[in-house]
Amino acid sequence: MPSISRQLVIKVTVGSESPEKLSQAFTVAATAAASGARVSLWLTGESSWLAVPGRAEEFALAEAASLSDLRDGVLAQGRLTVCSQCAARRGLTEADLVPGTVIRGSAAFVEEVLQDDAQALVY
Repeated sequence: MPSISRQLVIKVTVGSESPEKLSQAFTVAATAAASGARVSLWLTGESSWLAVPGRAEEFALAEAASLSDLRDGVLAQGRLTVCSQCAARRGLTEADLVPGTVIRGSAAFVEEVLQDDAQALVY
């Protein structure tokens, strides 16, 4: 499949309290990454916990792909970021997160979504 030159930036604002929305965001991100798009998946609020080893593995939703597999697919082909304020509120550092995950602030998010070739989605 040819590489897609456009960047897809996906911001997840929900956690396991909204399982279908959460699963949809991860599914779209992993599908885009597998399709060759440049993907940047941002975890904010309660979704920040899903970057902690073991947390995505605990999530289950009928008829949905494994959240940890989707997360790992994004990490293999794209970027996974946890919001800096969200991480701080939860006492998380990069050492607490799945390898390859970074913590960045709103200025980095704005920079990504304002690129000419970027498409942003918020779940």
